[in-house]
Amino acid sequence: MAGVEFCDSTGMNVLLSALKRLKEAGGVLEVASPRPAVRKILQVTGLDSVFIVHDELPAELSQP
Repeated sequence: MAGVEFCDSTGMNVLLSALKRLKEAGGVLEVASPRPAVRKILQVTGLDSVFIVHDELPAELSQP
């Protein structure tokens, strides 16, 4: 999410919808590298406790 400068309720609803679909299929959704504005929205809405949030992209995911 390093490239996302702003995320409003529509964007958060998209993430929640994706999380729901992934969970139904046995998957997970993790958020990595949110910018400060996006992290604040996650915190204010309590979604930082719903999503797994990484400060940086985990090394195992940055490898091709």
